[in-house]
Amino acid sequence: MSMNFRVITSFLFSLFIATSAFGQSLECRYLEPIMKGFLKHHVSHHDVTSSIEQRAVDQYIKRLDGSKLYLMSGDVKWIRSKMKGIVNKKIRKFDCSPLFEVQKMYTKRVEERKKFAEAWVAKKPKVNTKLEIVLDPDEREYPKTKKEAEAFQSDYMHFQLANFIASDSDMNNDEALGNLERRYQRNLKRVKEMSKEDVLSSFLDAFAHSLDPHSSYFSKDVLDDFRISMDLSLEGIGATLSSQDGYTVIEQLIRGGAAEASKQLEIKDKIMAVGQAKGEMTPVYDMSLRDVVKLIRGPAGTKVRLKILRKGKGGTKRFEVTLVRRKINLEEEAAKIYYVDHKLGEKNYKIGIINLPSFYSASKKGGRSAAGDVKKILKEAKKKKVDSLVLDFSTNGGGSLDDAVKIAGLFFKQGNVVETNRSKLADLDPAVDYAGPLVVLTSRLSASASEIVAGALQDYKRAVIVGGDHTFGKGSVQSVIPLGQFLGAIKVTVGMFYIPGGHSTQHRGVEADIVLPGAFSTDEIGEKTLDYSLPSSKITPFVSKAAFVKSGEDAWTPVTKSMIQKLRKNSQARVAKNEDFQKIIKEAKEEQGKKKVIKIAEILDDTKKEEIEEAKKKRNLSAKEKEKEYLERADILEAVNIAAELAVIHIPGQVIGSHSKKSASKKN
Repeated sequence: MSMNFRVITSFLFSLFIATSAFGQSLECRYLEPIMKGFLKHHVSHHDVTSSIEQRAVDQYIKRLDGSKLYLMSGDVKWIRSKMKGIVNKKIRKFDCSPLFEVQKMYTKRVEERKKFAEAWVAKKPKVNTKLEIVLDPDEREYPKTKKEAEAFQSDYMHFQLANFIASDSDMNNDEALGNLERRYQRNLKRVKEMSKEDVLSSFLDAFAHSLDPHSSYFSKDVLDDFRISMDLSLEGIGATLSSQDGYTVIEQLIRGGAAEASKQLEIKDKIMAVGQAKGEMTPVYDMSLRDVVKLIRGPAGTKVRLKILRKGKGGTKRFEVTLVRRKINLEEEAAKIYYVDHKLGEKNYKIGIINLPSFYSASKKGGRSAAGDVKKILKEAKKKKVDSLVLDFSTNGGGSLDDAVKIAGLFFKQGNVVETNRSKLADLDPAVDYAGPLVVLTSRLSASASEIVAGALQDYKRAVIVGGDHTFGKGSVQSVIPLGQFLGAIKVTVGMFYIPGGHSTQHRGVEADIVLPGAFSTDEIGEKTLDYSLPSSKITPFVSKAAFVKSGEDAWTPVTKSMIQKLRKNSQARVAKNEDFQKIIKEAKEEQGKKKVIKIAEILDDTKKEEIEEAKKKRNLSAKEKEKEYLERADILEAVNIAAELAVIHIPGQVIGSHSKKSASKKN
């Protein structure tokens, strides 16, 4: 913590002591020093510009009505006018009255929508299955008139009604209407019960999000939830959730968790209802994410039931999943190696595939770590005389930075791996644990620490990067700074990660040398899709000459452009003939061609029995069957092809052979 921020924090504590008689809660007078704390530590923004202020107001409007259901265009214009100068002038004078005036107006609109909902429900309408609705607020304008607002709400309530019925097959239309009416009543009650502290906290968080998508303000209650979630990070269902257009959406499945192990859930699945082991399920559409998490959270060994809505090529599917909450199984999370014999031309090549789903770190001395496990695996691979290696980061969302640095260093002598906040982190171990041909498999799910390792190995020309067009692009560093007993904390972006070539992994990620079609290569996934994501930047390259070994057992052959061109040409030929890849390409084009509308009829479609049975089969796969399924993935098979060809290139006097017989088949 810097001296200036200590001064700010001391000021806050002084105010706390001076005003203790008035209660221990967030007050308007605290907002300016807290915002100064964000600006003091933020990597890019240090002053409140007119642009930042406008962003803060826009984020606040989005927090009030992200679905564009309650506010009209005139309301938005009025809010922007009322909040003009809110940061630079009014809050500096301890004047937060515009926030409370806006809250009063918003409450009035919520009450109007509640009354309309009650009148609509009283008519006992049936779901209009012919309706189509554009939910994405970025694709819609705010309604201009009351008539337009009510027309959209009517369509929206048909959509909500369909979701209630879809969440429980035993629910009839009247019961769904009752649930819908109560949802609007509860929402109004929640808005009316918001305290002044809640309003101020909401604006502080909007201000934080005006700086970048990863900076946040944690009120005392939110900070308590954050600490609980960190403490329980290895216990629960093992999924990262977000709230989008009223839905609770699965953003990430944590390797070794109950959700991933079930083989029934996928990224972008929507949770429609939550229930415990027995009893009725609670519909969670339009419920706050915090309340949904409370329903899902529970001790290890207990059961939780989820109603899932999945939209895919074949339409919309609904099904129920029962998960047993559990701690993350580190055996499933740990690095593993698989060996594949691959024929190329007249020769068989032994390819090792190292699956590393995260950069886990030993919590205590003598515990397991990703770096330690990979080091042991490389020793075993050398004994087995592998011809080439594939390092699979395709589902690696990051983890321990220290382990990432050590793992990168296993493949070269010693040298810089990453720089952040003007501090370079380097591998200092002079040993080269593996000097042979290396392929790194990535996707847009590869984030943070995995991007650093992939980027470093690419910059040192040590590996060929294969997979999605680029990795996620999360190249920023956050720090959580407590503010005191009752003021919560700020989470602020304090730095950027830079790889040895001088580029930040922020936004751009790590671009693949050889691109493979992938289900996650979509504009919905990636740092650049987030509001106000920070741009990429570049510093002076810091590649270490000490990393290179020119002769001896530890010498490794740098990857050249001509190598990549040859490998890419052959890969493209195989991909063009591969049925799995062509199916991915076709589905991606079809999805792009669709309008951003939701057909209400699709929400009510029942999942076919055979699809449910298939999901159950996947859940009950044996370890051998899971291994077979993994090794038959199209991207894994193609990475093996490339790794074998890379082994050929490393042999003096040899050229890449013709495609193997297997490469032209359905499974490569």
